[in-house]
Amino acid sequence: MSLRKAWRDLDRATVGAAPDRYGVYELGDADGESIGYAVGVLRDELKEELAYGDAVKVRWTVAESREHAERLVDDYF
Repeated sequence: MSLRKAWRDLDRATVGAAPDRYGVYELGDADGESIGYAVGVLRDELKEELAYGDAVKVRWTVAESREHAERLVDDYF
């Protein structure tokens, strides 16, 4: 399964718009196929992905805490 949100291009504007809060994010390829997911502070994690990762798409959901984000992973993945 995956997050039920629209894909966004993984670019500087998207990273800048990402909340500085914990969440679950899903990465995608150019065709919109999921290539992975993770938990973390969204803006920080997406900066790293933009700089060093292979993904070109992203979608996320915000959580109240790291623990909440980890529980969300069980719901979606």
